[in-house]
Amino acid sequence: MPLATGLDILQAARAGKYGVGAFNTNDLEITQAVLEACEAARSPVLLALSEGALKYGGKPLVDLVLGMGREATVPVAVHLDHGSSFESCVRCIRLGFTSVMIDKSHEDEATNIAETKRVVEAAHAAGVSVEAEIGRLGGVEEHVVVAAEDAILTKPDEAERFMAATGADFLAVAIGTSHGANKGKGRPYIDHKRIREIAAILPHPLVMHGASGVPAYLVERLNAAGGQLKDASGIHEDDVREAVQHGIAKINTDTDLRLAFTAAVRETLLAKPKEFDPRKILGPARDLMRQVVAERIEVFGSAGKA
Repeated sequence: MPLATGLDILQAARAGKYGVGAFNTNDLEITQAVLEACEAARSPVLLALSEGALKYGGKPLVDLVLGMGREATVPVAVHLDHGSSFESCVRCIRLGFTSVMIDKSHEDEATNIAETKRVVEAAHAAGVSVEAEIGRLGGVEEHVVVAAEDAILTKPDEAERFMAATGADFLAVAIGTSHGANKGKGRPYIDHKRIREIAAILPHPLVMHGASGVPAYLVERLNAAGGQLKDASGIHEDDVREAVQHGIAKINTDTDLRLAFTAAVRETLLAKPKEFDPRKILGPARDLMRQVVAERIEVFGSAGKA
């Protein structure tokens, strides 16, 4: 079926009070795992590619993801995650992406508005939806490291002003989450009151970045197989469920897939040191990632929405 835009998928999600996963992919196995889980659950999905993924896989990876997305029988958008420039977004639009994110949240407000507006004008002319971001998350992105104390939560009035000025379609908000596998001690605090306040004045779908759950069982399996991941913590499932009820429609997930992939590969190599068939090494990783995606779909509430 034809690819959907991010807005097509997320407008329905916000109206229906469920979330849709935006799962980052870097290769065949991740893409298979995501789409197979979504097909089984009848869930819409955004397949997200970062600029790092584009550098790693180039146009062949893009063609692979676009082709597999079009073959799916559930709504699929192919989305640029954290586009750093107008040029990067336009490149992805030309490659066939149906959704792009321009992230100028680390710039001043005037620059963020001006650059986001440029991307919106180009994207909308091509029928592509646009995600933007205001506020600043802590943690590790591919382009920047932000200390937790430097995180800046999104202000409702600024969000309203920003969306009116730019015409962006959906908005990533900083509400206490952070990128990476170390989101704080214990249960990270999520500012649900802030989500409700933003949603009360914005009809747009809202986006939760840094939302991976970092399941303890994955960390335990990873470390038992020789990994060294300490102090790992994620966003509690109940916080995601509550956020979805108040306007969050897109939930980004990357770390959980990386954990599953690496844990399964380590386990296979540890149990079968003579194995050298890539299919028998990567196959279990694909299976575990598929399980993780299915678990996330249950948390988001998107099963049966395709």
